[in-house]
Amino acid sequence: MRRIKLLLEYEGTRYHGWQLQVNQVSIQGVLESKLHKITGEKIRVIGSGRTDAGVHAEGQVAHFQTNSTMKLNEFLKAMNSLLPSDIVVKKVEEAKPDFHAQISATRKTYRYTILNRDYPSALNCRQAHYIAIPILNVTAMRKAARYLVGKHDFKSFQASGCTAHSTQRELYRLSIVKKDDYIRITVDGSGFLKYMVRIIVGTLIEIGWGKWPPERMKKVLKSKDRLMAGPTAPSRGLCLVKVVYGKRPARKNAAGKKPKAVKARLSQRAFRV
Repeated sequence: MRRIKLLLEYEGTRYHGWQLQVNQVSIQGVLESKLHKITGEKIRVIGSGRTDAGVHAEGQVAHFQTNSTMKLNEFLKAMNSLLPSDIVVKKVEEAKPDFHAQISATRKTYRYTILNRDYPSALNCRQAHYIAIPILNVTAMRKAARYLVGKHDFKSFQASGCTAHSTQRELYRLSIVKKDDYIRITVDGSGFLKYMVRIIVGTLIEIGWGKWPPERMKKVLKSKDRLMAGPTAPSRGLCLVKVVYGKRPARKNAAGKKPKAVKARLSQRAFRV
């Protein structure tokens, strides 16, 4: 039996997340339906992780097993001809028998986009979280972000209902870049708890507004108390950018630079937004 690896892109607005759900439209459900139509087989598609309702992806990775003898480019063309326009297969590869889209992943990168000005965008309203003035203090947000880089217990940034066995995670990079009216927060880590990135962003926004000083982030992290953190930022601003398989990277700080060796400490993993 062959194992096929997919690289996927999707606009998650009209889907109830990645995972199959009863009476709900999901990315996984749509993919499995189209593959059944192509191969005649009942196929289970395994993703690198479960993006939540409304979350997008530029580089989601998935795999499935099949007895089909179709060529890889035939799978690519067939799937894209049947999939809705907001789900695209970017690449199809033959995978090794022991490859697993979720278990084999060593790190993931998410990007959260904020539009910060006095009027919204009609074109980007589904892929950016609009925040009207006052303008966020990006310098304060970067200072706060530095406390999160490294290996920590991220229990304060875990949503209720999370089934993870451990709340220990490692962030290799948390960068905040402002260009024109857009603020892009990129988080690169070994894995993520339920809503973890969105709660981090929600906390950074509170600090950017001046509600809390940057040092508040250190207290939130140490408290292991969800009530100490900020609100969960809306899903529309979040996008899964990349999933990596192989060696773990060196850490970088909020400015995108590697920290000095004397400040280093870390390592771990998991799989969720």
